[in-house]
Amino acid sequence: MSSRVTDLHIARNLPLPAPTALLAEIPRSESQADFVAASRQTIGSILFGSDPRLLVIVGPCSIHDTVAGYEYAQRLAALAERLKDQLFLVMRVYFEKPRTTVGWKGLIMDPALDGSDNIPEGLRRARTFLRQVIDLGLPTATELLDPITPQYIADLICWSAIGARTTESQTHRQMASGLSMPVGFKNGTSGDLVAAINAVKASGRPQTFLGVSEDGVASAVTTTGNPDCHVILRGGENGPNYDAASVAIARASLDAAKLPPAIMIDASHANCGKDDAEMPSVFQEIVRQRAAGDTSIIGAMLESNLVAGNQAFPQPLERLVRGQSITDKCIDWETTERLLTEAAQHLESTLRR
Repeated sequence: MSSRVTDLHIARNLPLPAPTALLAEIPRSESQADFVAASRQTIGSILFGSDPRLLVIVGPCSIHDTVAGYEYAQRLAALAERLKDQLFLVMRVYFEKPRTTVGWKGLIMDPALDGSDNIPEGLRRARTFLRQVIDLGLPTATELLDPITPQYIADLICWSAIGARTTESQTHRQMASGLSMPVGFKNGTSGDLVAAINAVKASGRPQTFLGVSEDGVASAVTTTGNPDCHVILRGGENGPNYDAASVAIARASLDAAKLPPAIMIDASHANCGKDDAEMPSVFQEIVRQRAAGDTSIIGAMLESNLVAGNQAFPQPLERLVRGQSITDKCIDWETTERLLTEAAQHLESTLRR
């Protein structure tokens, strides 16, 4: 009898529904498709200068409670309409969370928040929530972590991020080259920007890689390249990089790489030391630089929720504070509304020049 050499550490291997089956079960309407396409086009125009508004990716660090998330979306949609002449607001709808060691990996992976890891149900809840947000007239943004996930939700996403831990990943660069929406690459966790710039260049070119077809079959995927990629400054182990000197270095690096000077700055993560109390001043400095004439700053990111801070998890679900993050700390709604309103007022005069 030969030795066993496969699946030695696999406890279970459950097939997922084919992407076509899930898309048929929870379909997008024509109006939703039109809205997504128009939002992607607007974001592309902001990235490359023909639309002078500031792009702001704002919302919860992660979605764990879709009821509270929908309340947040309703508030943000109303604010987006009010500030639409100066800001283009896109809601963070993050369903996948990278973990440094272990922990809750997001709504898609564990929708019940109990370790049951019902991924098919997570995918269903993600698609359902994305449709609800889009129906409010609010564009959607997410971080795509697993390369299979886009087949199930990408048609409802207007902008995507590739995180600091995966910007150097060939798999994610290849995936980004085939995505249909603009994609931002964050600088690495060290703070180094070279990996993000290389990712933008690689993702703009045709790629062939292993993937999954809409029918759920392993396939060889060939892309044409994604022209709507850009870098995101999020700080790193050596400190923040949202200051004017760091932005100038990033701009010069993009110029040297013969890439458009499109820079988004994340006011959270290492740029604020993961301290929600510091996030407002970081965002205000980003807006100040843009208002002072630095048009290479095309966007900003804010982690925001109904309630400030975060809460310990895991804990009994009935003890969770509604509208408070279970991942990174966020600013509260009142602070968010004030910051965005002030930003619009600050930028209004520059848009009239």
